[in-house]
Amino acid sequence: MPALYRKPSPPSDDKRWKIVETRMRRMGNRPAALIEALHSAQEAFGYLDENALLFVGDTLGVPHSRVYGVATFYSFFTLKPQGEHTCVVCTGTACYINGAKDILAGLERELGVRPKQTTPDNKVSVLTARCLGACSLAPAVIVDGEVAGKVKAGELIARLEAM
Repeated sequence: MPALYRKPSPPSDDKRWKIVETRMRRMGNRPAALIEALHSAQEAFGYLDENALLFVGDTLGVPHSRVYGVATFYSFFTLKPQGEHTCVVCTGTACYINGAKDILAGLERELGVRPKQTTPDNKVSVLTARCLGACSLAPAVIVDGEVAGKVKAGELIARLEAM
């Protein structure tokens, strides 16, 4: 390392940054550790904010544009805080044909939320998945980690509003 190189400081004194730093160090603080470091930061904080992206990039020596590009390319990463509850709507072929489109339209109409968004009250985040592997239950959703099948838009909306 050049004599003038200074290790970037974490964005805050939050102890969760130690977890992220440790993971990057174990991966050799190399650019190849970018995805793993972003996973670590998102696991620790729930999402990736600008400070997290800059810190990871600076620590690994990756240009900020590349860090942002990776964080926005992969659907697993989120740049906004998630709601208290999560609703994942399957949009695979079987689910889409059997009503996923209606479910998503109902969520937008009734709750004012689209995929990759959170309701204004920060209660529910809506995501989509290409396939949940539950085609016989189409349309299927996952609400807070629990799979529900043969879902009707009205029933799902009522369930989410009651949370």
